[in-house]
Amino acid sequence: MNDFLATLASLAVLVFAVTSMLSVGLGYTVREIIGPLSHAPGVLRALAANFILVPLVGFAVTRLISLDPFLETGLLLVSMAAGAPFLVKLTQHAEHDVGLSASLLVLLLPATVVYMPLVVPLTLPHATVSAWAIARPLVLTMLAPLAVGLLIKERFDSWAERLRPPLGKASSVALVVLVGGTVLANLGEILNLFGSGAILAAFLLVGSAFLLGYWMGGEDPGIRGVLGLGTAQRNIGAATVVATQGFADPRVLVMVVTASLVGLTMLFPIARTLRERAAKRAVL
Repeated sequence: MNDFLATLASLAVLVFAVTSMLSVGLGYTVREIIGPLSHAPGVLRALAANFILVPLVGFAVTRLISLDPFLETGLLLVSMAAGAPFLVKLTQHAEHDVGLSASLLVLLLPATVVYMPLVVPLTLPHATVSAWAIARPLVLTMLAPLAVGLLIKERFDSWAERLRPPLGKASSVALVVLVGGTVLANLGEILNLFGSGAILAAFLLVGSAFLLGYWMGGEDPGIRGVLGLGTAQRNIGAATVVATQGFADPRVLVMVVTASLVGLTMLFPIARTLRERAAKRAVL
């Protein structure tokens, strides 16, 4: 049964990533996606938050909370991996700028592909990781669907408008299946983590990452919200690739999965709070 649930969750990850990124591409032009990346200070702040500050927080958390070495490794992998398709759904839930979230993904995904193969072996010497092993799923499930969606939007705008609603519904269904399948498939391992400090460590990492991203977002509340969510929602897909290919002990992967679930538990309520605050500002 667990094998079936794990396969179902893996399929849901694929469907969610592809439909989410396709939907974003169908709704925006290339100029709208690339435009924010021309703002150098904002780009530097986003990179610093995701690839300097959050990994440092990860190390600080492992010093603060005594974890099993393999769980510690899983947490550090999560802290080093940025850019995830969940950001699109979180931004929609917050009713913030989805186009900006797509721009952030276009920035963070390639950076993660370059960053992790360089930094992971230095900080975790026992890891063996291939750059292409990280890059391939990110390119095929996120960047490629985004490019296809942008192309359809550019050439066949009427088709883009027709395709977006069903793709949005498909991504929502896939997200529910993903969360449910992941929890049920890993329920025993996750329950065993209670009392180990792992769940508290994941809460501290995700919460601190959101605050750092929000703080680095500048003056505009909308930008701050997107960067906060984008910094807190780590790239679990990339972390999973490294956990499964670079480490034999399954506890590394269990920690990655746990951090993913903790992130979802925290970030959807945070997104709802951002939406409510934005609505209040609009009234004023």
